[in-house]
Amino acid sequence: MTDTRNDIPEIEETESWQARLMRGWLRDLVLAFGFLTRLRLPVSQASAEQFARSARTYPLVGAWVGLIGAAVLAGTAWLGLPPAACALFAVAAMVLLTGGLHEDGLADVADGFGGGSSAKQRLEIMRDSRIGAYGVLALILAVGVKAALLVGFGSLREAVLALIAAAALSRAVMPFLMAWLGPARHDGLGHSAGAPWVIDVLASLALGTGVAMLCLPWGVALAALLAAVVVALVIGFMAVKRIGGKTGDVLGATQQVAEVAVLAVAGAGPFGLV
Repeated sequence: MTDTRNDIPEIEETESWQARLMRGWLRDLVLAFGFLTRLRLPVSQASAEQFARSARTYPLVGAWVGLIGAAVLAGTAWLGLPPAACALFAVAAMVLLTGGLHEDGLADVADGFGGGSSAKQRLEIMRDSRIGAYGVLALILAVGVKAALLVGFGSLREAVLALIAAAALSRAVMPFLMAWLGPARHDGLGHSAGAPWVIDVLASLALGTGVAMLCLPWGVALAALLAAVVVALVIGFMAVKRIGGKTGDVLGATQQVAEVAVLAVAGAGPFGLV
């Protein structure tokens, strides 16, 4: 009898490197969606290394969140609602999509950095589920400034494109902080998220810049990227000084402030779209 076992090709041997590459990116994107949004996509158990590598796809998740927010902005404008209401509905839609993950981080960082007198006390305040005066003020300012900036654009099209770019770029700088800063705690999200490789940080920045350049003039896109990086650097240095490293809250606060910075650059007179 003829042995035909050698005639059956193995999948691993026939799968092209392009297919393996796409499968890796798709897996990372699914992990990123599960982390950054309320979507609970079916994923297998991921290792810390896989979780950190998925950070390279954060700008793609951000672009999707921004696209939904932009759709709400355009839809409410089409219904004839006042511009301020349209902007607030768009911001609210993005909060719902992410479960307020980043807004919660901003509030915790504001309370901790503003109210604690030592690194230990600041970390304890940031872990407390209750929100203080600094946190409330930070949230009001973040939501209010984003809505005001959206209303200030010269046209609905400009506001829509700027919102998508801001959502992508603000998440593109998060892997940079993850790789740069050590964890401030021995537990929690800042510790378990791990540190992406440099190539993944560069991939994230490149994707975020690519989305921004599709939405904004190239000069505005580069200025917005610079603004987001500066925000990440400033918050990173503050985190090292205040608590000794990163936490999940620090990453969330960075996303929120960077989003405001990108919208501000996109709407600024001599450099922006207006």
